Amino acid sequence: MTSPALSDVLMVSVEKHDFAEVVQHPVTGEKALCSLVAFKKGAVISSFSAKDILSIPTYLTVQTGEHTHITLNPSYLQYINHNCSPNIFFDTTNMQLIALKQIEANEELTFFYPSTEWEMTQSFNCFCGSNKCLRTIKGAKYIPSHIIKEYRLTDFIKKQLKK
Repeated sequence: MTSPALSDVLMVSVEKHDFAEVVQHPVTGEKALCSLVAFKKGAVISSFSAKDILSIPTYLTVQTGEHTHITLNPSYLQYINHNCSPNIFFDTTNMQLIALKQIEANEELTFFYPSTEWEMTQSFNCFCGSNKCLRTIKGAKYIPSHIIKEYRLTDFIKKQLKK
């Protein structure tokens, strides 16, 4: 979940990595992952793998199957927050992080949580500020078909929608 004032506050760098850095809001303590470089739409930003494979979800896992949830490796990818107008996509079939649009240096990386999650273990109220904001995020299962089809979805979520 992103803070509405995230872009208006001087964030504190917590740790730097190859293409991004983890930053922290000085008041709320909320962390985010921001790009250190620009990426073109469609670019592969990074590969990732499963650090751990779990049968039940946690708030830090990404769903890859009906009863398969992974923690991310590299682990700093866990700081990619939700947005209803995301700029990245977790391709869990090819295990790649993909730019959905042009991303500028110092821009927060965000993804649409229901693109990977059928039913979220912790639903939340969204305050992303996007004109597409869904307000309550529970998982792909709870989003009307005319809305969910506008998003890039993992192969797993596409299969679930066909059921």
